Amino acid sequence: MRVIVCMLATLALSAPAAADSWKEFADPGYAFAVSFPGEPKVETTTYRAADGRSVAARVYSVTQESGAFTMTVADLSETGLEESAVIDNAIRTLSEQGEIKLNIPARVSRVFGRQLSILGADGSRSSVALFYYEGRLYQIEGKSLAAGNATADAIRFQQSLIFTDNGSNAPAGERGPRDRRRDQRGEQRPERCGPQPG
Repeated sequence: MRVIVCMLATLALSAPAAADSWKEFADPGYAFAVSFPGEPKVETTTYRAADGRSVAARVYSVTQESGAFTMTVADLSETGLEESAVIDNAIRTLSEQGEIKLNIPARVSRVFGRQLSILGADGSRSSVALFYYEGRLYQIEGKSLAAGNATADAIRFQQSLIFTDNGSNAPAGERGPRDRRRDQRGEQRPERCGPQPG
């Protein structure tokens, strides 16, 4: 019994130290924020678009023994590509790393995209989200390396993404069931919920 109590006390004392190493990183120019498990390295690079051309991209990353945490923002505003082509290309590129186990709709506030779970050919596991917003591809990937066990951290990282400009990439009438019903009735969307200031 004492051993169990000592183990629980050790875990409780070490948990805040691990949690404290996570820090929110924001890039106002690209209108996003994300929590990294350390200070990210920021690199300028290129990204291959669906039409084969290379476009400017920024990669924000932290690599640890057990996992890799990467946020990529590729500027596709000059390509004229449709959202479906951009997202499909990103999924196709990611599928080259391993088997896609999950591919479902994703949403961060009013920005819609895809969420993937990938089992890598090397035994790694990735939690990925893709969004095409304001002419940019936002690709966030938390990867638990085969040698480590960072699955919870990979998911935490992927789920930490927020868009900071309160915008939306959904066309009018396609924002969700409540908005569709309101549009069908010809009602205006309420400006604000809750009591109004007097």
